[in-house]
Amino acid sequence: MTYALAILLGAVAGVFAGLFGVGGGILFVPTLTWLGLTQLHAEATSLLAIIPTVLVGVWRQSRYGNVQWRAALVIGVASIGATVGGAQVAESLPEHVLRKLFAVLLILSATQIAWRARRKQP
Repeated sequence: MTYALAILLGAVAGVFAGLFGVGGGILFVPTLTWLGLTQLHAEATSLLAIIPTVLVGVWRQSRYGNVQWRAALVIGVASIGATVGGAQVAESLPEHVLRKLFAVLLILSATQIAWRARRKQP
């Protein structure tokens, strides 16, 4: 049952991420914690799930000529370092602090989306 729910979550999050341009982690992490994972494990699982998404996205967009390879390389290398550093910080924080920081991230993301939607209205 848990695996079926996780597969359904992946499919729904993928569709929403593709339709609305939101990161899957916004949907993955809360659901994975609801399924019983710790905040740290939910965030790590969400980061791992990004890899196939990125690979497919780069493959598809490169076919359209939309990938700027030099910029992609710089961002990719910087992301590796930032991920390692972020993981070390996440492991050093208590679970409740990490959960509250993620909640702040969700609130900031929602605020940014609402702000942009409001600005674009005629």
